[in-house]
Amino acid sequence: MSTDKTPDVGGGIPVIKYWAEKTISANGVQVWQKLLHKSACLSCAWGTGGQKGGFVNEDGEVLQRCAKSVEAIASELQAATCFEQQYTLAQLQALNSQSANNLGRLSHPVILRAGSSRYERISWDEVYQIAKTALKKPPEKIASYSSGRSSNEAAFLLQLMMRSLDSNNLADCSDLCHAASTVGLKQMFGSGTSMVSLESLKQADCVVLIGSNAPANHPRLMNELIKLRERGGKVIVVNPTVEVGLVRFASPAYPIKSMLAGGSEISSLYLQPIPGSDVALFVGIQKALIEQNLIKPDFLRSHTENWEAILQHAQTTPWEVITATCGISQDEIHAAAQIIGTSTGVVFAWAMGVTQQANGVDNIHSIANTALLTGNAGKPGAGTMPIRGHSNVQGFGSMGVTINLKKEIQQALEKLLQRPLSRTPGYDTRALITAADQGEVDTLICLGGNLYAANPDLNQAKRALGQIETIFYVATKPNLGHFHGLAKQNTIILPVFTRFENPHKTTTESGNNFVRLNDGGKTHLQDAELISEVELIVEFAHRVLGDSPINWRKLLDTRYVRELIGQTIPGYEKIANIDNIGEEFTISGRIFVEPKFATPTGKAKMFVTDLPNLNLPNKTYFGVSEDTRGIILILGTARSYSQHNTVVYKDGDYYRGMPHRHCILMNHQDVKQAGFQEHQRVTVQGDAGKLENVEIICGDIRAGAAMMFYPEVNVIFHANIDLHSGTPAYKRVPVFVY
Repeated sequence: MSTDKTPDVGGGIPVIKYWAEKTISANGVQVWQKLLHKSACLSCAWGTGGQKGGFVNEDGEVLQRCAKSVEAIASELQAATCFEQQYTLAQLQALNSQSANNLGRLSHPVILRAGSSRYERISWDEVYQIAKTALKKPPEKIASYSSGRSSNEAAFLLQLMMRSLDSNNLADCSDLCHAASTVGLKQMFGSGTSMVSLESLKQADCVVLIGSNAPANHPRLMNELIKLRERGGKVIVVNPTVEVGLVRFASPAYPIKSMLAGGSEISSLYLQPIPGSDVALFVGIQKALIEQNLIKPDFLRSHTENWEAILQHAQTTPWEVITATCGISQDEIHAAAQIIGTSTGVVFAWAMGVTQQANGVDNIHSIANTALLTGNAGKPGAGTMPIRGHSNVQGFGSMGVTINLKKEIQQALEKLLQRPLSRTPGYDTRALITAADQGEVDTLICLGGNLYAANPDLNQAKRALGQIETIFYVATKPNLGHFHGLAKQNTIILPVFTRFENPHKTTTESGNNFVRLNDGGKTHLQDAELISEVELIVEFAHRVLGDSPINWRKLLDTRYVRELIGQTIPGYEKIANIDNIGEEFTISGRIFVEPKFATPTGKAKMFVTDLPNLNLPNKTYFGVSEDTRGIILILGTARSYSQHNTVVYKDGDYYRGMPHRHCILMNHQDVKQAGFQEHQRVTVQGDAGKLENVEIICGDIRAGAAMMFYPEVNVIFHANIDLHSGTPAYKRVPVFVY
């Protein structure tokens, strides 16, 4: 661990202190009002809020808010900013993510015109005039990018407008995160989301948690792991870094049995593999399951396809190759297999440590193969469960904000539009950046998110966005993309209501396929020129497309939008009546409690997964001579504990002992081998650039691996791309530290 004091338990007193700080502050009353508001949490997709109340999850449990909720709400309750009057562009570009966020809430539209050194205020009428021209460009030159902070209604209207314009360029933040999950699970089970509901998770007696830092990013999931351990279950953690909250976690939801007890034990077995080696580890677990006679051949014969090839692949892969590739001993792999194979119900859960790899889809296949070999799919208390980030990122995919549109949705949209949709393939996020860099995009609408900072190779992202004539950024607060991702002619920032301020009801979807109904609300901002995302998209579409065959102005009524969603989106039929009966619901056809899957045969299809080649480059790869003193490491990007995606709320990371964001977390053996000392300042060189004056922090991370904070470190690497999902390999970036 770091020589600086780091905690022995995650959660606990620091969380309580943060709650107290924010809820008894000058804005404390407003924070509590929004916490209690009947709307889904603004933070992660581990759903809470909605019509059952702000602190209630889909299973009716109370006290289900976390510090991430408070962070997000408090940030949205900032005063209005007039940054265009106070700062030049050069001054804005000198800000970091935290400072940009702390400028305050956007309250009126602003524009940066070509050649100007300042943003200036602009009227909504001029915004619509610019949009009318910009959206009449050739369809292949119009694109959108979106995040999951918006509603299902806004998402549905965004894709409907884009497809009405004959453009399929619907890039989304999920392309950079969980696309591998969607692709891999859909290939195997016919559905690309979690097959496990919250109710089902409560019946598991084992969770395998892979590539996730849930205590920081999904704290309420920790309550489920605590309860699982209390009922005698096991938790296997797979992560190159030992995250303290995955060892012990003190949950404020259980003040006596968890907080006062010094935290609850989480991990039963903690495995630290070589980054990017998940396939090798899970093929090893499969091999150990076979050797221990713990597979379910009757289940495989009845409910899967290609299972014999999976068995043969595991049996014929030598142990020495498996252990050398993943860095986990045969004994540890056998121990993991023993726990999995003897448990009654196992949930395999993962986050971006699995998906943000060059073989991300193979990772998903290998994990799901392991679930199927043990019969842990298609029954209560078992299955595959990707843990989504943004609170409604999954809802955007459900609404058709994707370049891979389901055939059923395509047919329904063609009926609605009374004509065929364009068959021109669209750009995912990385393809969008590439196309823009080549001058092939004229107009871009960013519905939330931070397209600039979320990408690898920030210099390329900046250059690419600079080739686009007009960019509309739809947001509630400023971010780095508004100051660095500047268009060639017009960069326009459009202020919108946040979820609990919308004048109309909206819906969102949790990562466990539960649809929430969000009440309308009011903003605290006085005399602000805010607009709802629904109204913005409707007005854009109305100005460009007119009223036929769709009466766009009628879509200002979100009840009507929900009726169209119910007619268009498979599994969402109940949304058409959600206003009348107020019944939130689980989307049909996704939660598999019996082994009949959404494939043409009803069987799960299994895929052989080749072990990755994880060779390291030499020093010349980084443009330095072989005699340069230093060490080559595998870097993984990470969020700090006080961060949500690219938004940084607080500098540093208390739990990892990282005092600021310009640190690199390294294993003490690597530090010693390279001739460094902790707290020494070094240069970290990637394949696209370098960061200097980076402070070394020693931590419990696997030897050969390192960690730095995203998005700042994105500037130094290009990142390999998973060819099957388009996701960059942020979690395996070769770097030279010297």
